[in-house]
Amino acid sequence: MICKGCPHQCNIREGFKGFCKTRSLKDGKVVSLNYGRATSLALDPIEKKPLKHFMPGSYILSIGFWGCNMCCPWCQNDSISRDEAFSQYISPEILVEKAFRIKGNIGIAYTYNEPLISLDYVRETAILAHKHHLKNVLVTNGMVDQNAFGEIIPLIDALNIDLKTIDERKYKSIGGDLNTVLNSIKIASKFSHCEVTTLIVPGFNDNIEEMEKLAETLARINPDMVLHVTRFFPSGDMKDANPTSVQAVYAMAQAARKYLNYVYEGNV
Repeated sequence: MICKGCPHQCNIREGFKGFCKTRSLKDGKVVSLNYGRATSLALDPIEKKPLKHFMPGSYILSIGFWGCNMCCPWCQNDSISRDEAFSQYISPEILVEKAFRIKGNIGIAYTYNEPLISLDYVRETAILAHKHHLKNVLVTNGMVDQNAFGEIIPLIDALNIDLKTIDERKYKSIGGDLNTVLNSIKIASKFSHCEVTTLIVPGFNDNIEEMEKLAETLARINPDMVLHVTRFFPSGDMKDANPTSVQAVYAMAQAARKYLNYVYEGNV
């Protein structure tokens, strides 16, 4: 049966899993294996998402699950993104109650792994959060079914979307689709507050010409789009790699400023 949870549209056989490993076919139905299975729960500064222009100085309760529908070899959360990890079930009702009772907390951030492979959980929780006047924040790779994304975006107050590269061939090599991610950014920036992050990975996307093209593409969507240009540190399957040089991050950010009004260096 075809799983319509994301653009991969996996054709799953009975008892097997899809690309993200969080969807399986059971008794002829596609079921979610990670619904509400929290691996991480923390009160974070909003700047950690990272969001620079959305309620700066505030804190938000952040939750992560397990699984992802991309396969970046440098993944900084590979302990929860690739395989089922130790988790504890938290219902939408309990999560919203926790968020509501934390003094100074502005809402809930769905983050750490790829939250939109748990889209049903995010939708149900986001509806309850808004009823309690809590904000919903989404940190995502943007690889989401566009119809489903259009339905959930009115519930999301702010997003940070990863834009890995502006090269479609490179995107395919890590299980993504450039046009899908760009469309997600367009939708998000139209209906919510949206910022973008590009992690500078040595040997993958660390050239000035590519950054200029990426920034120019974002500027056509909105020249006031916030772009975070962040430094890579060894992780995932690239634990033996060198971190991105600080000079390279600053140079890439400066190149992006030719087209965008708000560019910030991260992890430097």
